[in-house]
Amino acid sequence: MEEIFRTLFNQRWTRTFCLVLPGILLSVSLCGMEENTSNAPLQQVPDTFMVLNPALQPDEAGSAFFREKLDSMANSWYIRNFFLKDDTNLNLKYQRNISLPDSMIISRLQKTESVVRLSYNPIVKEFIETIINRRPVITEIVLGLSAYYYPLFEEVLDKLELPLELKHLAIIESALNPRAVSRAGAVGLWQFMYGTAKGQNLEVTSLIDERRDVLKSTEAAARYMKKLYDVYKDWHLVIAAYNCGPGNVNKAIDRAGGKTDYWKIYYALPRETREFVPAYIATTYIMNYYREHQLSPRFPKIALHTDTIMVHKSLDMKQVARVLNLEIESLRDLNPMYRRDIIPGTPVKGYPIRIPVEYIPTFIARSDSIFSSQGENLKAENIVNQPVTSADTFDFGDITGKTKISYTVKSGDNPGYIADWFDISVAELRLWNQIHRNMIRTGQKLVIYVPDDKAEYYKKINNLSFNAKQELSGRAATIAVASAPAPAATIATAGTDDDYIYHTVEKGDNFWTIAKQYPGVTNTAIMELNNITDAGSLRAGQKLKIRRKN
Repeated sequence: MEEIFRTLFNQRWTRTFCLVLPGILLSVSLCGMEENTSNAPLQQVPDTFMVLNPALQPDEAGSAFFREKLDSMANSWYIRNFFLKDDTNLNLKYQRNISLPDSMIISRLQKTESVVRLSYNPIVKEFIETIINRRPVITEIVLGLSAYYYPLFEEVLDKLELPLELKHLAIIESALNPRAVSRAGAVGLWQFMYGTAKGQNLEVTSLIDERRDVLKSTEAAARYMKKLYDVYKDWHLVIAAYNCGPGNVNKAIDRAGGKTDYWKIYYALPRETREFVPAYIATTYIMNYYREHQLSPRFPKIALHTDTIMVHKSLDMKQVARVLNLEIESLRDLNPMYRRDIIPGTPVKGYPIRIPVEYIPTFIARSDSIFSSQGENLKAENIVNQPVTSADTFDFGDITGKTKISYTVKSGDNPGYIADWFDISVAELRLWNQIHRNMIRTGQKLVIYVPDDKAEYYKKINNLSFNAKQELSGRAATIAVASAPAPAATIATAGTDDDYIYHTVEKGDNFWTIAKQYPGVTNTAIMELNNITDAGSLRAGQKLKIRRKN
């Protein structure tokens, strides 16, 4: 089986089957991310196409975020069950330390056929070395998985006359996982938000989520990218806009004085989007030169050939699994677009079910048995198509007997305070609002579930002063302020501790340029010392702790 995969992988694929299989990561889609409202002075990055600019350095926070995505893949159930069943001793966390000469990368990028401009600078280099070194086994798994998806991607892109290399975008978005769900609620291989998906005519109901359908989501992504290119006429801007939305890109262009070069609006973009184009370029490099870095595709241990049958009746996939003697998890992985194991076919509208090709004759021969069973899933109350929103893709835990209320974040709030005021855990607050790294913003509306009989009591908290809320929770405000950690994602202020060296931020500063002024100090250390998680939050006049005095 693996030899068949290897042969196919090394050939130029023509039209082939569409196989939906589990991926390897819930990537953080950023289409619904927080807008960058920073008023910090814009730092321009020169267009460094094939030119190394040593003054331009990677954002440590951004590259750390990318490394976290690789790390999370190492513990994936899908990796261990579909790729590593026969190799349980493989060290997924193995790391290397290979540093690449700039001349080599530049030469290879110049030789790479690509309509999308492959710029090179230290930011791109950082991402290339991260992919090669951080989790090389994970990179090999992505290489193997691309053999399934790339032929379909290329066919769709070619039909719309788009650059075929845009297929690499799905790796950055979802790591080729059709079930991926981001903290913002984006779903599928191409990470569509609910509103964007509906705008692209993808069906999203209580039973169907075509964001997880490989063919339909790819066609929708290609159409969306084509529309974006009609607006921007620049593929770097298209990739950025696909990631964070055209509104954020337009704001970045305005802040840059109308400049439309990606590297010249780099610091005006949301932080995660800044890493998106460099990560795309790095992925393009790896997919073309993986052999030169001793990387080999790892193919999943699953059936090679599949086919689809159109279903024009309501069908319970569990019944299909029973009759065909298939594992239900395997069937779900082949058909991830069905949210509740129900295929809601009707005489008017059919839906496909994908199964291994060797089971097609059995399905046809035993179709009466397959369709005759009216299992629990096919009760009338379970097959009503109700529209859903992105919030429905999350498991909110047990909220039985609780009322949903909202709280508007005030200046000085942090998740710890808020959880304390509402007598909930920080973990619950994060889960209900998809909070990442305790990052909240003033004016943000948070969803909170409280006991039904105390809903009116907790609703009043939204209008109380900070001191009143602290007193309500049984804490003296002065003590709480002194002992609690600084609010996440807020501006750090100078303390009164004379044991520290301080730096006053000037116009044009960033954490890297500040760290360079103090030998032995890193940009990461400065951020940690000042409880700052957003590298783009610096303001002129802000005072930062640098290090303790000797």
